[in-house]
Amino acid sequence: MPAPVPPFTRETAIQKIRMAEDGWNSRDPQRVAQAYTPDSRWRNRAEFVNGRDEIVAFLTRKWAKELEYRLIKELWAFDGNHIAVRFAYESRDDSGNWFRSYGNENWEFDDEGLMRVRFASINDLPIAESERKYHWPLGRRPDDHPGLTELGL
Repeated sequence: MPAPVPPFTRETAIQKIRMAEDGWNSRDPQRVAQAYTPDSRWRNRAEFVNGRDEIVAFLTRKWAKELEYRLIKELWAFDGNHIAVRFAYESRDDSGNWFRSYGNENWEFDDEGLMRVRFASINDLPIAESERKYHWPLGRRPDDHPGLTELGL
């Protein structure tokens, strides 16, 4: 199935979001970077990232610190070449402290469906290991695993 391109419908926006979620859950910076334009611009928390090389460096640092990373994304809104998502991911640090990180992203795509702009706002909540909700094996979230709404997040 070819990757969705703008203008997005509800169905193709959801498909694009799941493709992004799957990419990020791979924790493969090179793979993830290919979904962005070569000159893509990001704001991730207070960090500004420009282009695929910086995306790869950013994600390499991120996943070296955020261990056992598992992510769920959900559609918030879409229009033309823009998609807004909400997400939550769980990870732990090297001391065994668990976190659930909540956020929103605003995305803008080029005509080929590559993301050229990504603005992410993220908040971290320390959680006990017993409060974790994401228990699938590392990698792609199983199709039958509940999403954010079903999990009450």
